Amino acid sequence: MGYQIPREAADNLFKRLGEHYDIFAPKVFSGEGCFSDTDIIRYGTVRTLAEIEFEKKSDYSFKEVLLPVNETCLYFTEETASVPAGEEKKRLIFLRSCDLHALRRLDTIYLENGPEDFYYKRRRERSLFVLMGCPETCDTGFCVSMGTDKSDAYDLYLKVSNTFVWADCKSKELAPFFIGLLEECDTETTKSASCCQVEPEFPKFNKESVTLPTAFSDNILSHPIWEAYGNRCIGCGRCNFACPTCTCFSMQDIHYRDNEKAGERRRVWASCQVDGYTDIAGGNSFRKSQGDRLRFKVLHKIRDFEKRFDYPMCVGCGRCEAVCPEYISYINIINTLAKEES
Repeated sequence: MGYQIPREAADNLFKRLGEHYDIFAPKVFSGEGCFSDTDIIRYGTVRTLAEIEFEKKSDYSFKEVLLPVNETCLYFTEETASVPAGEEKKRLIFLRSCDLHALRRLDTIYLENGPEDFYYKRRRERSLFVLMGCPETCDTGFCVSMGTDKSDAYDLYLKVSNTFVWADCKSKELAPFFIGLLEECDTETTKSASCCQVEPEFPKFNKESVTLPTAFSDNILSHPIWEAYGNRCIGCGRCNFACPTCTCFSMQDIHYRDNEKAGERRRVWASCQVDGYTDIAGGNSFRKSQGDRLRFKVLHKIRDFEKRFDYPMCVGCGRCEAVCPEYISYINIINTLAKEES
């Protein structure tokens, strides 16, 4: 069911939604970028539609809402262990089509790849997803090439202007909020809310395009591009942290200073690009050079994951391309491999 809602009435509707849900969306954090005079767009709680950044893609993805950067899995003493309680309120999470496809990848990894992950599952089951349209392509995305430019797997779609908000509600849980809005007759603004046909806006093309390799020969492992870009990589891991489908983490036991026999076990984001991630007992490491680490990441995104689950891990959001401080082009790597391996 689609709706055209005057902005004032939509703002009131959003306020009512906020009484029932914690709402997470991309917003601008002024002065919190890499330098003191730069801004950054990332996910946080919002209370009004005006706080949400609809025009620009977020620098970091939605995954930190479902997978916190630092999460306590359990508290322990020398005698007992207990799991922290989950959040009381459900969540509304705003994301774009490429991120909805990334959500499918996260579900595959945490819910279908062996035993279900308890912590991810309880957040996932209490989350609804609001699609943000993309009337124009972003600078570094290549979602059209990856087939992730469109999605209908949303609970709610919103298009916002200064005068109206257009909504397509698929969720039975959210439907009463909109039906109730049409039935309100207290003000002229709510009287003019009406049903209509609403279609999400998706990009028709990207500035960047990617061709995935159709074959992978043994020569790909020794391709000179790994050393060339590996020599530039500083192993900061920003590409992993910005990516909506990277899921590497480490486990840490923290002991309290006032009682060393008590503490908590935490799951903390990690990166396959950071030195020491693959270290094992005896001082050995599976991937010692940055070139080896870069090769592992790229091939996992476009080959290894697909071999197991029948679709690529990468969704073409282009965040890794935009966030790299050394301007390492993930797009160029893939296209180079495709040209030589096809």
